[in-house]
Amino acid sequence: MRSVHWDDYDIFCHVVEHGGFSAAARALERPKSSISASVIRLEDLLQARLLERTTRRLRLTETGEAVYHGIGPLFASLRDAHGEAVAQRRGVVGTLRIASPYEFGAHHVAPVATAMMRAHPDLRVVLDVEHTWVNPQEQRYDIAFAMLQTDLPASTIVVRRVFSLERGVFASPELLARHPDVRVPADLAHLPLLTGSGDTEWLFKDASGAIERVAVDRPRMCSANADVRLQAALAGLGVARITSTFCAAQVRKGRLRPLLAHHSCEPLRVYALLPAKRLMPEKVRVFLEALGQRETVVT
Repeated sequence: MRSVHWDDYDIFCHVVEHGGFSAAARALERPKSSISASVIRLEDLLQARLLERTTRRLRLTETGEAVYHGIGPLFASLRDAHGEAVAQRRGVVGTLRIASPYEFGAHHVAPVATAMMRAHPDLRVVLDVEHTWVNPQEQRYDIAFAMLQTDLPASTIVVRRVFSLERGVFASPELLARHPDVRVPADLAHLPLLTGSGDTEWLFKDASGAIERVAVDRPRMCSANADVRLQAALAGLGVARITSTFCAAQVRKGRLRPLLAHHSCEPLRVYALLPAKRLMPEKVRVFLEALGQRETVVT
């Protein structure tokens, strides 16, 4: 029996994960010819075709699917363990991969990431804006920030922190000139509302602590993108519920006005999701600590 070159298996996994030979070669900093040779050698060892190669895309064969799903997680765990060990020794280095909703990413994650890159020259940051929650274990993120409406579906995810952000309801002076009598949450029922994609109701608390609910079943606009809702509010198209930091500049300019001064809006809960690992990489620990000093941390 021919000897097994485990490096060939690892290279095969990189080809699958990066979507092609060229991308895998760049990631591994090896010639494309050596990447192709490794996969050919592995196919020869297994006496089976693993990849269907076309000019446009790469597709796993049935055998390739079985090999990748069986061995891919093992190599991913080995790479994680090695990366964590190196990171613990070397400090804040390497690539920090983050997924975040736009509203939180632009005004909270980005400033911390920028400060960290200034402080740690060997750190790279990949920040992807996502409008739905992502599984950091499956999609290879170090941290995925999410605003969850349901329970987590997988035990391979750890909720490391929960950040609580102040929210309010805001409208343009033009809209309020047409609807001047907005004193209690129930008055919002007579105004056009600009809601997030998961909103079914808005909750408010008065000075006594009593909860008031406003149904948002027929919004004028529904969008997961906070900037889209902000632009619609500035155009006088409705009342938007947005984090206070996100629209603070427009409030200072007088282009938006906060409503319901005697009621507090339900805060926005943002969860920091991490892959379940034995050790937390130093870059992740430092980032979460810096973000925690900036924001209100619930847990």
